[in-house]
Amino acid sequence: MHDILPDRVGLWQHIEDTARAVFAAYGYREIRTPLVEVTELFKRSIGEVTDIVEKEMYSFLDRHGDSLSLRPEGTAGCVRAAIEHGLLNQPQRLWYRGPMFRYERPQRGRYRQFHQIGVEVFGLSGPDIDLEVILLTARLWHRLGLQALRLEINTLGDAGERQCYRERLLDFLRPHADRLDPDSRRRLETNPLRILDSKDPTTQAILAEAPSLLDGLGAQTRAHFDALCAGLDALGIPYRINPRLVRGLDYYNRTVFEWITDRLGAQGTVCAGGRYDSLVEQLGGRPTPAIGFALGIERLVELLGQVDSGANPSVDAYLVALGDRAEIEALRLAERLRDRLPGLRLLVNCGGGSFKSQFKRADKSGARYALVLGEAELELGVVGLKDLRLTGLSAGQGMVGEQRNLDPEALIAVLAAELS
Repeated sequence: MHDILPDRVGLWQHIEDTARAVFAAYGYREIRTPLVEVTELFKRSIGEVTDIVEKEMYSFLDRHGDSLSLRPEGTAGCVRAAIEHGLLNQPQRLWYRGPMFRYERPQRGRYRQFHQIGVEVFGLSGPDIDLEVILLTARLWHRLGLQALRLEINTLGDAGERQCYRERLLDFLRPHADRLDPDSRRRLETNPLRILDSKDPTTQAILAEAPSLLDGLGAQTRAHFDALCAGLDALGIPYRINPRLVRGLDYYNRTVFEWITDRLGAQGTVCAGGRYDSLVEQLGGRPTPAIGFALGIERLVELLGQVDSGANPSVDAYLVALGDRAEIEALRLAERLRDRLPGLRLLVNCGGGSFKSQFKRADKSGARYALVLGEAELELGVVGLKDLRLTGLSAGQGMVGEQRNLDPEALIAVLAAELS
């Protein structure tokens, strides 16, 4: 588990703010669910023979002996909340964000406490909502300035088709059982579809000859998937059909998709999701079609660190003040500026120091402007303004650069124009 330090928080806020704006543009509303749920919720939704439930959940007994778990993913809690609070009497487009917890091997961009932003849509069954969800993610990447992501899609069929394929896959894999990697041998009889996701080269070579689920689709499932592909084609969203894409959770059916990058090492999935039309009923609600996805914020932060994301965590202005009277007036001026310019990010020098040392702090803060209050400025009723980036100010040039003296109203007008 990791700390998120101030130098990185700006990127996190940029991702969260961008996602919030994109979701609002599509009419999605935020929902916030607890970090802790009863363990049975995840066993019933994710599946007892999945790696998450078997090996990765943080579970414990409370004082009454009830088994609780830190949430390993967001969908189950969202479904539980929708059922519990009667949200499913009409279609719902929801989104959430927050920390999740899995006891897995940490690696680049992946931690035991990790953070997700997710979307869940309830009550819509057609391929048009599948298409909307994918379009929403594509718009998010565009708004974030990310171009190194590719879309892979597949269909898992309906429950009966998936069960038939499971038997065909087992018939194919059993003769090769002794050549499969250890994880795949363990999954062979309990969750064989997950073997398709194996990264082991020998297992992948065996799977090259395995039957494809796409060959056993019924007419309705095929029509649904064909309509999704046609929509992506018509709207210019590049994609690749990956018949080995299965996702790791038991509740998925029909459409599944992943956005993948090659820039984060072996674990390249940044965003993943799909349909789960039986999960609401499985958790005690009435039959309700559903689709959703989750994206890893840590992974996006890693990617944004490799491009110019437009996120700027620095302050706009640093207020330099010299002398006891100037220090009080600086705080008064700062409050006035914040009242008049709500978007202004203003840092006031505290702790005293010479003009030279304060200008060094101003430059180090990353601020574009230095605002100056000293005895001379107070006598004239003005505030000094220096553009630190235009003058090429550096820590060794503390006082160098043109200073404009402006009365407070003129200063407000200049800052409003320059920072708009």
